[in-house]
Amino acid sequence: MRPLTRTLAAAASAAALTLTLLAAAPLAASANRGGIDWGPCPDVDPAEAVECATIKVPLDYDRPWRGTIEIGLAKREALNPDEKIGTVLMDPGGPGGSGAGSVMNGSPLTGEAAEKFDIVGFDPRGVNTSTQVLCSEDALLAAVGAPFPTDQESWEAREDANAALTEDCREHTGRLFDHVSNLETVQDMERIRRALGEGKLNFLGYSYGTLMGQQYAERYPRNIRTMVLDGNMDHSLETTWDFMRTETAAVEQNFNEFTAWCESAPECALHGEDVESVYAGIKEQARAGELIDPYLGEPLDFITLSENYTFTANYPQGWPALAIQYEAMRDGVVFPPDEGGAGLLQEEPELFEYLYYPAWCQDWGWDIEDYDEFASLVDRLAEDSPNVEWSSYDQHALTCIGSDIDYTNEREELDVPRSAPPIVFIGNEHDPATVYPWTLAAADQADGHLITYEGYFHTVYGGFSPCVDDAVNAYFVDRTVPEAGLSCPNLDFPETSALSARRTPVGPY
Repeated sequence: MRPLTRTLAAAASAAALTLTLLAAAPLAASANRGGIDWGPCPDVDPAEAVECATIKVPLDYDRPWRGTIEIGLAKREALNPDEKIGTVLMDPGGPGGSGAGSVMNGSPLTGEAAEKFDIVGFDPRGVNTSTQVLCSEDALLAAVGAPFPTDQESWEAREDANAALTEDCREHTGRLFDHVSNLETVQDMERIRRALGEGKLNFLGYSYGTLMGQQYAERYPRNIRTMVLDGNMDHSLETTWDFMRTETAAVEQNFNEFTAWCESAPECALHGEDVESVYAGIKEQARAGELIDPYLGEPLDFITLSENYTFTANYPQGWPALAIQYEAMRDGVVFPPDEGGAGLLQEEPELFEYLYYPAWCQDWGWDIEDYDEFASLVDRLAEDSPNVEWSSYDQHALTCIGSDIDYTNEREELDVPRSAPPIVFIGNEHDPATVYPWTLAAADQADGHLITYEGYFHTVYGGFSPCVDDAVNAYFVDRTVPEAGLSCPNLDFPETSALSARRTPVGPY
């Protein structure tokens, strides 16, 4: 799950990422009815033993006679094929993340799991090497760049931009646009399982991929061998307030950790000061139109301050820089220009892949009636999280207003039948995206086995925490469930630059 941005420059950067994925897309082989015809992936060293393919699935499972779409796959072989147990299917999150691209870049599996399992990443319908959801540049930039609502007029402008985006994407995508909910992705996963021909499914889902695993377990409990869900969505959230409150509370908690660090660490630029009071003054300046961006020398409003700066409090490696930035804002200092920044795209294609928009609206359906209701929600956030007041992820509550996209995947508590095997849930205590209470709720609803990572960032399995990796690998290989209450120590520290290089903040859910 990625924080939404309200700037055109950020929208162009997102488009650049999409272009990168498309440029790296494999010329996938077609799939036979009884299996998968794997073939070479362009731009991947053959020595890495990675292959690509597509399979065909119904566009509309309720009306399968209406045609098919393609689902793209990439497979990386087990490091020790002679001892291979099977295949792990994985998805990195999103909605809109590319599992095929992830596996082409490397394997998240570690240790004995990497030795004994092939890893297959799939591109959910609408993404990359699968049949794509496409939207025009103008409509996408107009919607993503719509001003933050500050009155009913700007609220209606956001609604109009979303409505125009829906019309545009439907025109360029066709019927697929209205068939990209997670419920359809779950059925695609079952088709992949059958095509792999290995019997029961091993699945590794990160972030939004956890919703895929959760709902697969509800529908196909007997078809699972192992399932690991890292950084969980909570599809039982009842209201828009529940969503925004839990997202913002995580940032508030991490901001309080940042202020505690400043109090104890002499290297903090605000050491010895009341950081909460400093930030309160900065917020007041922002709302009065008097705050200056220390990098751009331009006015900085509260939402941009929150999303471009304060959100850094979620990542300990960014704490020293954040303290320096706050000090500069308070004192009116503007830093010398950075000459090394990359420019925006010089040439942009007409169409962009944008699964996030219809998938999010079909899966969540957050509804806010008008600006007055939205303003009330914002006021409640300020009371509930008085320091930060806002999270970048709160923007997701605005995604579907005026969109005219049908909400088809009803939010409710998980109902995983007892015929499902033990399922492992992983949650980071300081995760600002798929927040820790969501993992607790999902694990409880599914009677799952919880691994807690006591640190920061978004998701953790895959080579950072030996404690987490050892437990997950034992589960994948031998189906040994983690010990009850397993909690793995925090390895994130702001003064450790080597960790910063390995723990890049993750955008998508």
